[in-house]
Amino acid sequence: MKIRDVEVFQVQWAPEDNPAQCSAWVRVQCDDGPCGIGEASPMQGGLASLGIVKHNLAPTLIDKDPLDHAVLLDTLLHTFVKLGPEGALTRALAALDIALWDLKGKLFKQPIYKLLGGAWRKSLPFYASIGGNGERSLDEVLRVVEARLQDKPAAVKIRFDNDRTRPDIDILGDIAKARAVRRLVGDHFPLAFDANNGYSVGGAIRVGRVLEELGYWWFEEPVQHYHVKALGEVAQKLDITVSAGEQTYTLAGLADLIAAGVRMVQPDIVKMGGITGLMRCVALANAHGVELVPHQTQPTIGHMANLHLAASQAHATKPCELNDPSPRMHAVFENPPRPVDGLFPLPQAPGLGVQINEAELAKRRVPIA
Repeated sequence: MKIRDVEVFQVQWAPEDNPAQCSAWVRVQCDDGPCGIGEASPMQGGLASLGIVKHNLAPTLIDKDPLDHAVLLDTLLHTFVKLGPEGALTRALAALDIALWDLKGKLFKQPIYKLLGGAWRKSLPFYASIGGNGERSLDEVLRVVEARLQDKPAAVKIRFDNDRTRPDIDILGDIAKARAVRRLVGDHFPLAFDANNGYSVGGAIRVGRVLEELGYWWFEEPVQHYHVKALGEVAQKLDITVSAGEQTYTLAGLADLIAAGVRMVQPDIVKMGGITGLMRCVALANAHGVELVPHQTQPTIGHMANLHLAASQAHATKPCELNDPSPRMHAVFENPPRPVDGLFPLPQAPGLGVQINEAELAKRRVPIA
């Protein structure tokens, strides 16, 4: 049994989408029939990562045994480490890792969570992750939160996505929106606040104190992600849980966050080594007694991979993330992931458990040069 081919392509969900709005997928084909599908982080359409897969990584995987995939991908990381190791290379490896786990599940006729040792839960709650609130008016924020509540999430996270070159641009406006959302959902509904690296240390502490009063569950990426010491300072000065790690791509980087004082880490399965990478992150978090709550905003392939990982994770403390959902992605799947009464049932089919509609995918597929 050998790897016969590695395909890389974008998925253009609508004709008007530009390349930066496309998803970044890979497909690993085995010589005896089965194939596995994976997804890279779609920053700028994932073009950098897909290029690395096609031109650097894929040629070395041909004729290799897909069941050796942890050895193969660690070898690729060290072989091409000077391309990163943070960012495009790690995202490329994440896509391949997810695809190889999908392939392995199909070969053994088991869902991935079974290969990870079993599931602690078969139905997983989610939180509605709502982006773009920095640009919205207060009333617009409330309208979009109301709309997402119809999906019966276990919690809501409001993300601000402000200009990172202009920290503390609208602290009073951000606080007003946080207060308004709390009034909308009531005193006891779980809420989180994602600053998207939008504050100085002083600004973050100011906002964090208000979030504590409002009973928010966690405060995500309050300052620039690369200021690890500053993240730790904010975390240690606030009582609210401060989280970070969405933009951390190595196990050593995650260890640095923990050492600085961050008590909830949020690596992303399509950025940080795929399922194998997240398993290592879980072990590290458990060893240091910190929460691990995966970041994940891709609602299809990445989401399904994350569900398998989260189901197998003991001591999971928070729901899974579900980004702004869009039915435009559903046509490519025979069984698109949808929540049922606020829960995602864990797939029982082999691998990731998704079935691709090849005809619909062909209409949206964009090759990579």
